[in-house]
Amino acid sequence: MSLVSPTAPPPSSAPLFQAGLHALAGAGIDAGADPAAALRRLIDAGLDRLPLPGHGATLERWRALAAVGAHDLGLAKLFEGHTDALAILREAGAAMTAADGDAAALWATWCAEPPDARLRLNALPGGGFTLSGRKAWCSGAQAATHAVVSCWDANGKAMLAAVDLRQPGVSVTGDGWHAVGMRSSASVDVLFDGAAAAPLGGPGFYVQRAGFWHGGAGVAACWYGAATRLADVLRERMAGRDDPHRLAQLGEVAVALRSSAALMRETAAAIDRHPGANAMAAALAVRLSVEHSAGVTLTAVGRALGAGPLCKDAAVARLFADLPVFMRQSHAERDLEALGRKIGEDGEAPWTL
Repeated sequence: MSLVSPTAPPPSSAPLFQAGLHALAGAGIDAGADPAAALRRLIDAGLDRLPLPGHGATLERWRALAAVGAHDLGLAKLFEGHTDALAILREAGAAMTAADGDAAALWATWCAEPPDARLRLNALPGGGFTLSGRKAWCSGAQAATHAVVSCWDANGKAMLAAVDLRQPGVSVTGDGWHAVGMRSSASVDVLFDGAAAAPLGGPGFYVQRAGFWHGGAGVAACWYGAATRLADVLRERMAGRDDPHRLAQLGEVAVALRSSAALMRETAAAIDRHPGANAMAAALAVRLSVEHSAGVTLTAVGRALGAGPLCKDAAVARLFADLPVFMRQSHAERDLEALGRKIGEDGEAPWTL
């Protein structure tokens, strides 16, 4: 595994990305299909080469993530992890070389840290590093070829490492995943036993880098895309109908989603203006806003349309099952408390017009 200085991918416009996604959907990437196979199609078509966050086109990146989220959340989970890994590698100043056959690698980002599943990064006496231990919440593990993983060095310092998953020291289990919602993401446990790895950055790099919060807001773009698809379902089914209650629910959804969209546009522009700034408060606000507006959408659309689509429309039923599970990547009140504390410490009023 060779690491070299990266070349940033060319920015792609959201309309072109959506056109490519729709073309691939027409060629067989259907919502609910195997997300790993669908991700492979996106990679082969070059649609994973999103603008890097903080490089002048952050909103374009989020629009692409939202487009995939609107299509299928199982695919969005894997696509977001793959594109986040590519961004992390470039922020660390490293990228897999095409000469190693890795140009079409299917990457994952596995950085959950439950106390009973941690990886150790071991320095070898003759040079090099290996990983040992169990990693939980490994989305797409059966199909991924490489991963960026969080781990801990001999001094107990938090580290990141890049690892090729196609080596004998890596075992994908069937443990740890019994979900109904987001079932297709197959976020199982993976065992590492002396697997060769390459550290990325130094201790604390993962959370201290500017891109940590850029990526956290990008996850919310996936949630947002799914919520807009549900809003579209309600809007389409209300076309030409004069039902005051359902129209009120459509209005409620529109207000909630437009509020989140405005905040996302504002935050993306701020990240592009100040890419090295600490975006913690802004990213938390985006995540919490989208979580709220998506929750409003789930409730309003469910009440407006009743049980019919939940039972007879596979795509709608899947969204209703997947979105609440995916949004539990939010830390709910802990994130609200962290945002409130940051606002209090900064002494600013972020709601000022």
